[in-house]
Amino acid sequence: MSQKRVVLAGGSGFLGRALAKELRARNYEVVVLTRSPRKQTVGANEISWDGKSSGEWIQFLDDAEAVVNLAGRNIQCRYTPENVRELKASRVDSVLAIAAAMSKITRPPHVWVQAGAIGFYGDPKERLCDENSPAGNDTLAGICQPWEAAFNSAPTPKTRRVLLRIGFVLGRDGGALPVLAGLVKWFLGGTVGSGKQFISWIHVLDLSRMFIEVIESDELAGTFNAVGPNPATNREFMRELRRALHRPWSPPAPAWAVNIGSRLMGTEPSLALTGCRVAPKRFFEAGFKFQFPELSGALENLFG
Repeated sequence: MSQKRVVLAGGSGFLGRALAKELRARNYEVVVLTRSPRKQTVGANEISWDGKSSGEWIQFLDDAEAVVNLAGRNIQCRYTPENVRELKASRVDSVLAIAAAMSKITRPPHVWVQAGAIGFYGDPKERLCDENSPAGNDTLAGICQPWEAAFNSAPTPKTRRVLLRIGFVLGRDGGALPVLAGLVKWFLGGTVGSGKQFISWIHVLDLSRMFIEVIESDELAGTFNAVGPNPATNREFMRELRRALHRPWSPPAPAWAVNIGSRLMGTEPSLALTGCRVAPKRFFEAGFKFQFPELSGALENLFG
């Protein structure tokens, strides 16, 4: 029997590499659509695409088991008007490109899994958000809403569709955790701002298992929160990270210091000073079992 094919659009980054590894372990054929394909790559076929227009990559969608869209410019930047436009466009354009490709092939993928973000909910303070909670009104929510709208309105009648609103992903090979770990190692891992803002985290292996679960479970469709079951406040998160890295108490970073540091690092202070408390309600209902439900265990796995 031939291998089932999964196409990872924008799959050369942190999340795509982790997911590709898990898919290959389950004997899937993996095709990665990327702006910079490498001639030599282990276990995955890398194909050129620009994230917005048609090309030879379309043929790999034909009769694929799934297409997973991870494309989008990194949000770790200053939210200038130009950058915000690019953040939106890089996400919406990739969705429209895949939707257009679906209409040109005879056997579209069985399922389209679209990466989204819990930034959709904005900064709801301590209110717990599930998949039915309303959209927020800050910059990140303003990026997420047209992104989701493009996906939800795409005409793909033959393809089951799943949207994963992804939280703060814990992994050693990418994302924001290595940056935080570096600060902790230099004894700069104190509470950020008020420390009350929530971090809805998930271990990268549990996230990869979520992607595979929705690819393989025909009854799962619609929007899911891709977060762990136990969000932590910033104060709790930094304390556990210091413990995992064997560092003592560190002085807190007040909001004014975070604003200065973010400007020096070229990022947006709101990424550190605001948060979102999110529950994976629909994954609970689907019976998903977390390998790393507790923050201490997740960090111990990564740094122990």
